[in-house]
Amino acid sequence: MRNRLRSVLTSRGVIEAVALFVAIILWELIAVLIIHNPGKLPSPYAVLLAFIDLVEIMPIDIAVSLLHFAIGIGAGAAVGIAIGMLMGWFRIVDRIMDPIVEILRPIPPLAWVPFAILWGGLTHYAAGFIVFIGAFFPVLINTYTGFREVDKTYIDAARVLGCKEEGRLIKYVAFPFSMPYIATGIRVGMGVGWMCVVAAELFGVSNTGLGYRLFLVFWPLHMIDRLVAYMILLGLVALSLDHLFRYFVVEKLFKWKRYES
Repeated sequence: MRNRLRSVLTSRGVIEAVALFVAIILWELIAVLIIHNPGKLPSPYAVLLAFIDLVEIMPIDIAVSLLHFAIGIGAGAAVGIAIGMLMGWFRIVDRIMDPIVEILRPIPPLAWVPFAILWGGLTHYAAGFIVFIGAFFPVLINTYTGFREVDKTYIDAARVLGCKEEGRLIKYVAFPFSMPYIATGIRVGMGVGWMCVVAAELFGVSNTGLGYRLFLVFWPLHMIDRLVAYMILLGLVALSLDHLFRYFVVEKLFKWKRYES
């Protein structure tokens, strides 16, 4: 009986659910007993009511923000993989591109907001450009690392077997070897890119979306319960995106890595 109880308590999802429940209880106690001001920290119940009130407009804002996210992530992954692959495989390309990358990489994505507005106006592509800046460098760095880490033994074996052209070595040896690195870069880029979605919409690059509603509608009107509701919604959407990526890429595409010794 004791072993069965222990098994239930440690089963997948139970610990997470208990931790979440405790966090909500603590939130309620702090909001009601310590803060005493819903204008500074609304209670979970007030936020739940705000969720219910906003349920009609949430899908539209989520869809717009996901569109911005998809534009940026798609472009960031495509360009980051291409340049990272060239830099990692060809020494001359690495020497040419490295100074440029290292100068641009520390610049925060928000610093590009004026150019996004100048070049794209208040459009989906302008918001996507900010996401692109945020997602590009993690993908680039991880792809570069993957191509530089290719075991020379694999390359020599491929050449012995007749795969001598650079294009074929990249296609059949370097790229498959680098796929886990690339996937990690895309996953990190997704996290940074999602934060950039909110920042881009916050600074007026878009006139719709979760970030726009959060900071340019709820905050100026001091609707703190709705603001917290959208903050939680942002986290839930990001969590869902990460779980989907992990399921289809890590669990399915890279299932073979579980059996590596």
